[in-house]
Amino acid sequence: MNHIAPGARAGIYHYDEIDRRFVGERVEQFRKQVERRLAGELTEEEFKPIRLMNGLYLQLHAYMLRIAVPYGVMTSVQLRKLASIGRRYDRGYGHFTTRQNLQYNWIKLEDTPAILHELAEVDMHALQTSGNCVRNVTTDQFVGAAADEVVDGRVYAEILRQWTTLHPEFTYLPRKFKIAISGAASDRAAVRVHDVGLLAKRNAAGEAGFTFYVGGGLGRSPFIGKLVREWVAEEDFVAYLEAILRVYNQYGRRDNIYKARIKILVHELGLEKFKAEVEEEFARLRGAKYRLDPEIVAGIRAHFAPPPFEELPARSDALERAKAESQDFANWVAVNVAEHKQPGYAIATISLKPAGGIPGDATCDQMDLIADLAERHSFGELRVSHVQNIVLAHVKQDELFELWTRLDAAGLGTANAGLIGDIIACPGLDYCALANARSIPLAQALSARFADPIRQRTIGELGIKISGCINACGHHHIAAIGILGVDKKGTEFYQITVGGDPTLTAAIGDILGPAVTETEAVDAVEAIVEVYLANRTGEDERFIDTLKRVGHAPFKERIYAAD
Repeated sequence: MNHIAPGARAGIYHYDEIDRRFVGERVEQFRKQVERRLAGELTEEEFKPIRLMNGLYLQLHAYMLRIAVPYGVMTSVQLRKLASIGRRYDRGYGHFTTRQNLQYNWIKLEDTPAILHELAEVDMHALQTSGNCVRNVTTDQFVGAAADEVVDGRVYAEILRQWTTLHPEFTYLPRKFKIAISGAASDRAAVRVHDVGLLAKRNAAGEAGFTFYVGGGLGRSPFIGKLVREWVAEEDFVAYLEAILRVYNQYGRRDNIYKARIKILVHELGLEKFKAEVEEEFARLRGAKYRLDPEIVAGIRAHFAPPPFEELPARSDALERAKAESQDFANWVAVNVAEHKQPGYAIATISLKPAGGIPGDATCDQMDLIADLAERHSFGELRVSHVQNIVLAHVKQDELFELWTRLDAAGLGTANAGLIGDIIACPGLDYCALANARSIPLAQALSARFADPIRQRTIGELGIKISGCINACGHHHIAAIGILGVDKKGTEFYQITVGGDPTLTAAIGDILGPAVTETEAVDAVEAIVEVYLANRTGEDERFIDTLKRVGHAPFKERIYAAD
């Protein structure tokens, strides 16, 4: 077993006393502001920017607290703390989000200082999980383990976390700002739909550098990020990003919230003008003051040193025997297990999408179990994926059957990673004050309709993403099948899009036709799948490729012919 002592940290940045003092001071500052609000010394309007900068939202029925999980990586100790907080202060569960964070949806204002204090005990916080600042930097959930990895994105995500936390220039930007990093051949971080998307790579000399995409983003006006620089050397990494943020801070719209994101600035200025402004600013910043010191990079990289892997054969006889004896286990391995760079190990995705379940939700008992399994099988380390699942990144192939057996007994053994049952959904109108329609019941109905694991594998790679409003927290724009909740005279309807793509070949989906009811939406997705299966040239042709080949007409005809 990959046993790890309780409290030990593997593959994660560990705080020093400066970090802990800073977080502790912020907790006490916020405690005093909460006391002032409860005493009536602050109005809600005065309190709102303070609470948002500490991750506290006011939703339909209660406060929601969003906990930062930097680049989605945490320890078993931290997950146990999240479970403990969920039991004591919430309703016994937490919700994992598309920014690799965790949300509690039923928080009392008076409890938030105590929650933040408990989080600080395990080096966690809620800073900059809201507000017009640089939000949690996200990365590939397989980072540090994937066989196709070129550069470990955790190192640079941590550099950005430290650099952007309470940055004096970038704490009050025109609008929120999101960054994603991918350092592998396959983009598992959706970099081209972020304000800044970074591809970490190496040149012919083996030196690390970055390709920068800027101006991506979903919501009311979806845009695909545009290439602004093919190569930025590691030493210029911070300087170039600072140049981008300075240009945005200077020119970004503060007079119109709907035009405040950098995607609108890039669109309105034009790519060439924007690039010229950034390059001019970069030329001023480039040099010793903003140079990323190799010693700093090496020091942070040391935090992410590989765990103590054993020397193992690439092929596990125990794994092959278990697959032969259990078809359910074999199916889970085929779908939820990915290749690891270390021989004898594997990457296991724990789906938080059971049939009929709520995407991204985990009970506190499940969180405790996952923490136990992380200690037993993955050096006490785990990751939150931007598609709302949990990943154990370093599991011995010999131990996969034991892991799956315990997961399956707890309702966590669903084999649907990357398939039609692996649905992304925002909280929708069940919780969110901005939503027009519910997302959760529709996600539950769809996952129940497509629950059969063999049918899911027959359908193949086909993602569904659901948003309850145009803000697109469910990423519906970049789904193979996207669903947007809309309000029609007080009735919930759903608009269907097809052809979205979250990878480096990123694309925004196209609207198929008029919005439909919830029941009709489930049947419409069924019809889309049937048309796809009837028209694809073989099992290897993906939905998006069939759609490009045959066009929208067959799908529209099947769904709307009766009208």
